[in-house]
Order: sequence, then C-alpha cells, then structure tokens
Amino acid sequence: MGAKMQSFQSRLQSFSGKLNENFYMKAISQGLSSILPIIILGAFANLLNNISIDSYQQFLENTGLKSVVGIPYSMTIGLISIFAVFFISSKLASLFEEDGQGAGLIALVSFFILIPISTMEEADFLPFEFLGAQGLFTAIFVALLATRIYVYIVKKGWTIKMPSGVPPTVSKSFSNLIPGIVVPVIFLIIAGIFKTTSYDSMPNAIYSIIQIPLQNLGSGFWSLIIVVLMINLLWLLGIHGGLVLSPVLLTVWMPLGLENLDQIAAGEEPTNIVSMGLYTEFISLGGGGATIGLCILMAFRAKSQRYKTLGKLALPASFFSINEPLIFGTPIMFNPLMVIPFIGAPVIIGLTTYLLMSTGILPIANGTPMPVGSPLFIGGFVQGGIMLALWQLVSIVMSIAIYFPFFRLLDKQAITDEENQDQN
Repeated sequence: MGAKMQSFQSRLQSFSGKLNENFYMKAISQGLSSILPIIILGAFANLLNNISIDSYQQFLENTGLKSVVGIPYSMTIGLISIFAVFFISSKLASLFEEDGQGAGLIALVSFFILIPISTMEEADFLPFEFLGAQGLFTAIFVALLATRIYVYIVKKGWTIKMPSGVPPTVSKSFSNLIPGIVVPVIFLIIAGIFKTTSYDSMPNAIYSIIQIPLQNLGSGFWSLIIVVLMINLLWLLGIHGGLVLSPVLLTVWMPLGLENLDQIAAGEEPTNIVSMGLYTEFISLGGGGATIGLCILMAFRAKSQRYKTLGKLALPASFFSINEPLIFGTPIMFNPLMVIPFIGAPVIIGLTTYLLMSTGILPIANGTPMPVGSPLFIGGFVQGGIMLALWQLVSIVMSIAIYFPFFRLLDKQAITDEENQDQN
C-alpha cells in the first residue's frame, strides 16, 4: 500500500511539476500577477469614488471631482486587457529566451487589430467594451498566439541581421521587423474572417462562446467548493495547490472580480460572489487550509516546546497569509491528523461566507485581487468595508474552533516525544 501511495504521489508531483513549468500557463500566471498593482490602484479609486455617504457624494458632484476621481479606474481596470496582452506576451517570449518587449509590442498591435472600431458623429474610436475585463480572454489568446508565432519566426532565423558594429537597440529593431509585419497581418486576416460572421469580431465571439460560459461555471457554489478541495488536497500530497491552479484561478476568477468593480463604478451592487478576493481574503485565511487558527493555537496554547516555538515564529507570516513555515514545520503534508481540519476549515468558512453573502447578510466582496502577502483585515476592508473586515475576525475564530481538537492531539504527541527525549 505504501509503495502504491508513493507511486501515485510521484506521478502526481510529476504532472503538477510539468503543469507548473508549462510556458503558457506560467506566462498567463506571471503576466496577470504583474498587473495586480494597477488593478489595486483602480480598485481603490473606484471605492473612493463610490463611498455611499450622501454628503460625500454631493461634495464630489458639486466640486466636479466625481469624474476626476474616476479617471484612475478607467485608465487601469478599464484598460486591463491592454496591459494583460503586453505582460503575458513579454513573459512568454522571455521564457523562450527571446525579446520580451518586442514580442509584447507586436502582440499589442495584433490585439488592437481585432478590436472593432466604432464611429460616432464622424469620429472613429476604440470602445472600452473589449479593452477592460470583457476582453481579457481575447487578450490572453492573442498574447499566447502572437508570441508563439513571433518566437517561431525568430527561432527559424527569418529576421534581418545587422552588421556587428550596429548598436544593439537598432539591431533589435530590425530583427523584429519581419515578425512585426507577419504577425499583425495574420491577425488582420483573422479579424476579416470574423467580420463575415454573426459575431462581427473575434473578441465578441470569444466573450460569447468561451468567457461567459467559463465564468458562469466558475462562479457557481459547487465549483468554488471543488476548487478549494483540489487546492488543499494537493497541499496534503506535498504539492503547492495554489501555485498549480493559479493560472485557472486568475483566468476565471479575476474577470469575475473585475466585473464586480465595473458594476460598482456604474453605481450598481456587485453580483459575483465567487472571485479571487473571496478566496484570498476569506477562504485561505493565513494561507492554504485557513491555517491562521492553528498558528494562533500553537503560539498561545501549545504546551510542547516544539509547537510553541513554531507558532511564535510562523505567526507574523501567517497574518500576511504566508504559511509555508507552518506547513513544513508541523508538518501538515502527509499528516493524517491534519487532513480533516486542513480541508474542513476552508470549506466551512467558504460555505458560511458564500451563504451569508448570497442572503444579503454580508456584502458581496468586490473581488479586488489582492497581492500575495496582503495583511489580514486590510484585505477584508478593501473587499467590502468594516463588515467584511469584522467577518475576517469571525472566520479566524471559526478556524481556531475547527483546528482546536486536532491541535490538542498534535500537541500531546509532541509533549510525549519531548518527555521521551529528556529521559533518554
């Protein structure tokens, strides 16, 4: 049985390793992670512009600041697909050891070619419709395809090579000339083909056929529970579940949060309960497995020297949702005693949070994708004000209660081990 388990673990680790090292998945994950700072800037501007205090809103309207405060949102989240194209393309080209900036620029041009141009009063303009969250899947597709064609052309040597004495900047510009023509022409042909269909454009087709169904699937309660179970089961098997599934989470859950922010900007209530914000700020309190409760118990209730020391060392990091010291120090991986609370805590907290948000008792988290290492309570406040910050506190209490009986057994085992060592 042990040999079979080891063989299964080995195969699973090999698969997850390949998935994690896949250039395309890695480019999506790293590219979308790179634009988190501007997403947070836009989210803060959006929240500042839509604080529901009548006197404050009247002040913004009377002073003309309403439109000014909203500019950062429009120029960040409102154009998120543009930034995504460039960064995903740049990351992918770099993974192939090619010019990331050149590939990113060519992919960006290709993306703009696909966006349908609108006309109003004899003036042409690019509508924000597919430049924001609605065009994110198109941005990912264009970034990957355009960059792969770019890399293929460069690897084949179909470039203009300048003499060795030419400055590197000039030489690089000429080396990108042929792919800079070929790739956009390919996307021009694609744009022409979609123009003849009922969708009128490729972004509209991708949004209708792929993005909406995927988001509908990913926004459901059961999909949330399944993803949480998968992430924590992988952790228990010695695999970083969040890292393995991050491309999927960022691709499906990030647009759901961005849609919430769009609705708030339009003066509406957010409707997507499931989002990156829900997962990072409530379900994974203290890190995968919602281990903040276990860490607090170790730091303040442990009688064994081992877990008392581990808890105090890991506690500061746990309040920034970094729990690797706890996972490897306990250890939690391959620890039968930790299976139930490590899976049960995030599932119960996620279930309770989802039900309270769906019934209107708690406000729906706005879905701002917070960066890794965001401190507790601040993240909750950003997601929905003081109510959600307080709910994080309640969730921590839930985590403590779930982990407590298992922690007691763990601590007793450690005390016995320490006593045996002292006698020897």
